Amino acid sequence: MSNAQKLTEAYEQRPDPQQLTGNDEGDVDYEPHPDRSLNVSPEHKNIVQCITNLYSGSASEEDMRVYSEKAIYDDPWSYCDTRYKIAGQWYGIPKVMASSQTLATEIIQDSPTSIIFKLRQEYKPKVLQISKPVNSLVTLTLDDEGKVRYHKDMWNRKDYSHEGLGKVFKTLNGDYLTGITKPPDSL
Repeated sequence: MSNAQKLTEAYEQRPDPQQLTGNDEGDVDYEPHPDRSLNVSPEHKNIVQCITNLYSGSASEEDMRVYSEKAIYDDPWSYCDTRYKIAGQWYGIPKVMASSQTLATEIIQDSPTSIIFKLRQEYKPKVLQISKPVNSLVTLTLDDEGKVRYHKDMWNRKDYSHEGLGKVFKTLNGDYLTGITKPPDSL
């Protein structure tokens, strides 16, 4: 079993979006409502701040240190199995986006080993120069040292597969983007 498979088995949470964000009609609401956000410890507040900094294009080593060296990042476009590969994703945002701004967050679940929050992020690609807000459900699973070991970003109701052609594309993106984005070797 590979290191990535071990981390996935040990740390991946598959949150139920309907249970966490739904209403009685069966709809899923990924739009954050900051006034409803849970109060969390200063440590967890810092983790969420570092992660939203990264979504906003900070690509700083300090923000990247919230991840364990052997961590997983999993979203519809990429699957990364080390902090360095994850950095490749974050260091890519300023290369392809004219801007990326966190508009709102709402922490909806918090425990010693996980943080789940809604995120509204506005992306403005350099090529199109048209802003697009995106709502997502972000799950961070933490290890015993309080570092992020699994970061799952879900953009709609469904969880994304780790199989087939989609998995191949996601893994290739995670494995090779660092060659383009050039994050620091110290990560």
